[in-house]
Amino acid sequence: MIEFVRAGRVPYLHAWDQQRALHARRVADEVPDTVLLLEHDPVYTAGKRTEAWERPVASSTPVVDVDRGGRITWHGPGQLTGYPIVRLADPVDVVAYVRRLEDVLMAVCASYDVPTVRVDGRSGVWTADGRRKVAAIGIRVARGVTMHGFALNCDCDLSVFEAIVPCGITDAGVTSLTQEAGHRITVADVIPAVEDALAAVLSPLRTVSDHKSGTSGAKSGRQPSEVGSLTGVAGR
Repeated sequence: MIEFVRAGRVPYLHAWDQQRALHARRVADEVPDTVLLLEHDPVYTAGKRTEAWERPVASSTPVVDVDRGGRITWHGPGQLTGYPIVRLADPVDVVAYVRRLEDVLMAVCASYDVPTVRVDGRSGVWTADGRRKVAAIGIRVARGVTMHGFALNCDCDLSVFEAIVPCGITDAGVTSLTQEAGHRITVADVIPAVEDALAAVLSPLRTVSDHKSGTSGAKSGRQPSEVGSLTGVAGR
């Protein structure tokens, strides 16, 4: 079973601390696979491969260096950020996991009549012409359990991306569901579709070890969404 937590708006560093705590508990089989769904206060996060020239030159928005793959991006209001803390099958196939997350986000975009594609050599979800990214993906896998995840632009202020080189890509832009659909699509609008798609796509990733240990993570399907603080999730 996958547990979904709708956490509301959460400062980035607080959410990162809770990810790590929840990751440790998932590694120990103390909790089931869990997905945190939230919005952040405005922040730029720089992955391991971020170059100095990609960072903001003059911005009041903080920059946080993180331990995920990829380069620099923005998180904030109007963007749904998802952190799946899930155990992957052994042997771990990171690329296959990223493709699954792309499948989820592409399905959600399609449900709003926004056609999307993959672009060779670039992770994430792109408009049909391959010129604008609507969703970014950056993950980390440690001890077989995932951290970090995806960011789906719903109705965020796209001007925030002008201060950086998003994902280190100079020849393409950034967009949102609202921009592409021509009408407002909010984070609250997309959360149910994201939960359904994640439950369907991530369930096949259940591992033999889950079945042997008898954890609730071995069950297919999803647990009804909850609304609560991240502290309550990681600490229970």
